[in-house]
Amino acid sequence: MRRQIAAVLCVAALAVIALSSASSKAARDRQVYSTIKDVMESMIDPSADTLWGSAGTVIDKQGTQDLSPKTQEQWLDVRRAAVRIIEGANLLMMPGREAAPAGTKSEAPGVELEPAEITVLIKKKRKSFDAFAKALQALGLEALQASEAKNVPLLEDIGGRMEDVCESCHQTFWYPQAKQASTRN
Repeated sequence: MRRQIAAVLCVAALAVIALSSASSKAARDRQVYSTIKDVMESMIDPSADTLWGSAGTVIDKQGTQDLSPKTQEQWLDVRRAAVRIIEGANLLMMPGREAAPAGTKSEAPGVELEPAEITVLIKKKRKSFDAFAKALQALGLEALQASEAKNVPLLEDIGGRMEDVCESCHQTFWYPQAKQASTRN
């Protein structure tokens, strides 16, 4: 009986070692090819624009326009945007991702940090950055559910909360001087 228990424990220990080795190998195999700026410009921003554009009303010279999706294809576009937000947030949380491509300069010097400074700040406050990405991801999950339920008022609410998360992250990592200046005034 002792031999059987010892054999089972040995097999269990080997399985734990194998799984641990496989998961660390899988983590090493994940390559980071794009920067945070690339992910934002290619996935997050256009997807957020789709979600923001799927709820609300515009009043202009042509009259009142309801922005809510009306066709199955339009709802599918909202669903796809929600999925891109969800998975884009995972990409933002991958360690080793720089803020912007090497040599990139700030588009608003003196207002926003330089990309290299942003990268340093993100590394220094990684848990905070990841918390913003997780909050964005949670909103993406809500948007996915809202799209499946065709719930326009919920999409409008999610859009407002998403704006708050995005702006808070930008104030923390891209424009921290502006945040500090506003608290001094």
